Amino acid sequence: MHLDHLSYAAGPGGLDETTKRLSAVLGEDFREGGVHPRFGTRNRVLPLAAGHYLEVVDVLDHPASDKAPFGQLVRARTEAGGGWLSWVVSVLDITEVEQRLGREAAQGNRRLPDGFDLRWKQVGVSGPQADPQLPFVVQWEVDDERHPSCGASGDVALQAVEIAGHPDRVADWLGSPAVAALEEISVEWVAPHGQPGIIAVHLSTPAGTVRI
Repeated sequence: MHLDHLSYAAGPGGLDETTKRLSAVLGEDFREGGVHPRFGTRNRVLPLAAGHYLEVVDVLDHPASDKAPFGQLVRARTEAGGGWLSWVVSVLDITEVEQRLGREAAQGNRRLPDGFDLRWKQVGVSGPQADPQLPFVVQWEVDDERHPSCGASGDVALQAVEIAGHPDRVADWLGSPAVAALEEISVEWVAPHGQPGIIAVHLSTPAGTVRI
């Protein structure tokens, strides 16, 4: 498993306001991502060094956002004020994860501004719905050069994540490889006092380390 990306839900001000604020802090602009037609959401992405990326995701006024687990997850976080939504790991073969969780992966896709249909499979979104410290899993169905991390300037990189929760809970959910995926960066596990999940993310930028 590889730590693939971190998702951030837009605040009440919407996608424009949220990405403008984060871009000002990080010193780089988020790119237009496109629409997730199956989930009733849309996003903007910021490629990072080392094959990671950030996405800011917003819910659409569309029936899919009320039915799809990911759309429900985004809507709930936005209505709560926005902020860190989940961390996501990628695998080469999602079959083992399907068997572990006892459910089939859902097809995901995003229509890019250039018309390209970015496709993947995902499973485990119900985990962060119930317990936000848990990740979900994707298997990309596109060539490496189409991965959203491509085109990173190298000036912004993921350094550390603070998570309210416990690695044993993650290991119970997805097995020890999920915890090992976080070893690519520094992780501080904090005993949750209230809602578990990502508390903050540290990124290196040309202006120094930024904590969001």
